[in-house]
Amino acid sequence: MVRQFDGNRVVDDVSFAIEPGRVTCLLGPSGCGKSTTLRMIAGVEMQDSGEIYLDGQLICDTVFRVPPERRSIGLMFQDFALFPHMTVGENVAFGLTTSGGQKKERAKFLLDRVGLGHFMDSYPHHLSGGEQQRVALARALAPKPRLMLMDEPFSGLDNRLRDGIRDETLDLLKDEGASVLLVTHEPEEAMRMADEILLMRRGRIVQQGAPYNIYHAPVDKEAVAFFSDINVIRGVSQGALTDTPFGQFLVPGVDDGSEVEIVFRPQHVSIDFDRGGKGPNPTAIAGAPARGVVERARFMGSDSLVEFRMDHGGEILKATVPNVFLPKPGMALWLTVRRDRCFVFPAA
Repeated sequence: MVRQFDGNRVVDDVSFAIEPGRVTCLLGPSGCGKSTTLRMIAGVEMQDSGEIYLDGQLICDTVFRVPPERRSIGLMFQDFALFPHMTVGENVAFGLTTSGGQKKERAKFLLDRVGLGHFMDSYPHHLSGGEQQRVALARALAPKPRLMLMDEPFSGLDNRLRDGIRDETLDLLKDEGASVLLVTHEPEEAMRMADEILLMRRGRIVQQGAPYNIYHAPVDKEAVAFFSDINVIRGVSQGALTDTPFGQFLVPGVDDGSEVEIVFRPQHVSIDFDRGGKGPNPTAIAGAPARGVVERARFMGSDSLVEFRMDHGGEILKATVPNVFLPKPGMALWLTVRRDRCFVFPAA
């Protein structure tokens, strides 16, 4: 699919398939084209080129278009969009075309599933934000859609509520057997909920795969940085190797003289507390030790973040240490990195 505004391709040749009964997450920074992609699938926005199929049937191209209400697609947005003049039960039953008794039965069943059956006759303004979110979910699922589209549905919730409501939502979606496309800019949310992640950037899907693979085999430095803080060491390729403060690293497929970047996360930096004035012996995993001087240390709750200025090269590197560890600035320590958790990329 392609969608452009004023000559700018907001969605640039995006193509993917959503597997039945699975949660697929369209993940990326704000403004990368995620919501526009979702709106085109929903039918509330037209693509400039490309085709959209549901269960093998064409529902939209640049000439033919099935109206949104006939696509058997459920929609759930971040503002919930509940009707204030209708009761909770009436909101859930709104999109149903069955008889009145069947509507009420379906609405009551879904509200019971989300723990809100006792609010059938209440109005949305009587509910908290988290409760309204669950009503919106029940309403979207009521017609038993073949595909559920969710656009940042948890963004308006208190942080302490999100995890529980995400889990409840995931359980209900699985029970209903709905295929799901979830749009979010939060990596944690995607990792928690998705069976497959589509990583989107500047209108394109740059990587696709299971959460584990996306996290541990990123396609480039930006992909690593999207999921966590990163450390970057720069070097030059010579004979498929480059020198770093932690010894030599393999840089296969990079021309001699080309700049490369070694990228790794702070949690994969280890501090040697028993060095006895000397660094630890190199190993295949840890590599050679390097000395750094503490610049600053901050307690983050479950762990501490310590920043070092390295003796060799002068880079600032971050290390995450479990629990409380707050060394004073100026203290020198030896560091090692997990070589099997380092990524090597040609320099941008």
